[in-house]
Amino acid sequence: MIKKYLSRLVLLVIFTSTILYVLKITAPDPKFNHASFETEPMQSAVLDPSLGWTLAQTKKTSGAIQTLLVTHYDSQNVTAINLHELGAIESDNPFEVLASLNQEQLVRAASGEAKSTARPIKVPFSELISVAGNANRHLATGTNFPEHAEEAASDSVFNFPKFGRATPARTTVDWIAGGLLDYEVELCLRFDRPITSIADFDAAIKGFFLCGDFTERATLLRLIDPQNLDSGNGFSDAKSGPGFFPSGALLVVPNDWRSFIAQERMTTSMNGHARQDARGSEMILDFRQLTQRVLADMHAPRFLFNEQHVKLAPNMRIDSDMILMSGTSEGVIFTMPTRADLIDGLFSYLRGGAFLADKGVYQTLVDSFINSEIASEHFLQPGDLVEFSASSLGNIVVEVQ
Repeated sequence: MIKKYLSRLVLLVIFTSTILYVLKITAPDPKFNHASFETEPMQSAVLDPSLGWTLAQTKKTSGAIQTLLVTHYDSQNVTAINLHELGAIESDNPFEVLASLNQEQLVRAASGEAKSTARPIKVPFSELISVAGNANRHLATGTNFPEHAEEAASDSVFNFPKFGRATPARTTVDWIAGGLLDYEVELCLRFDRPITSIADFDAAIKGFFLCGDFTERATLLRLIDPQNLDSGNGFSDAKSGPGFFPSGALLVVPNDWRSFIAQERMTTSMNGHARQDARGSEMILDFRQLTQRVLADMHAPRFLFNEQHVKLAPNMRIDSDMILMSGTSEGVIFTMPTRADLIDGLFSYLRGGAFLADKGVYQTLVDSFINSEIASEHFLQPGDLVEFSASSLGNIVVEVQ
């Protein structure tokens, strides 16, 4: 009798293992999320001066910052006028420099009618500094584009603090051994004043620039609360590494920010292959709505970073040197675990005796998935080149090293 039952058990195990094996080998194995792309290639150019001003900055050998009015750019250089030569004040704050000139002076400069001493100069992008400023803390946004929310299995927009200073438009990011380095393209906003209310937002001069947001997905997977993404757990730790915030060199101050953002197109390419393509009009919450949401979520220290809970912003406001980020569109590398990943994780749980070591099924699945993704080497690797581009905000080129 016992022999009979053992035979049946062996057959059941063989049958079950066979079914699981078939389910595994027939499962899809995506290496990144596919995105939709516009049919026309992106045409990048300086915003028409009648719609707003485009600024850039350089640092002199003395350390002083020069603010430039950009009149033209290509993938390598900008053509610009040093605003100090028009009589602007010297300041590292581009809003203060812009405000020190009247509209007539700026119009004349943009049209080439400025006084002869203010001659246009050509400056390589590699010599331009970040227009994001020097702050070490910013306001990031999760799943604010519908398709990315779907690929991330998120049903709401959420915010979290991002730590780290911005790097310039020509930069590098370090590869992390044992990590899963991913890219995101975003639109970023900085203000000319602290924002404590939506009335401040409406009154503020707004400057927009292109930015990137790198993520170490292994860290995120280990810390995230999949039942409550709004908790922010894992996001600050995964997105605050050195070099994880590359920013553009062009700051656009539009006359009509809503119209500008709605039309602005942003793309990502990895080693020359298109990966992301979206416009600001696709944002679920626009920047005004994001500001409202951020201002309403500053009281509780509920965001985990470096094993401590912190507030979204330390001073109960959006400081003038803090950046508000749009969130990214579809097309990132990270994909949700597939059927094959879940089966591998289950086998790891049973084969490794995790249940005897008091290790949960979920954590075993996560570890198995991370190891599989690392082995596949389809996340960013040393030598990879990531380029973020926009229709009016220039481009960012990042080499993984």
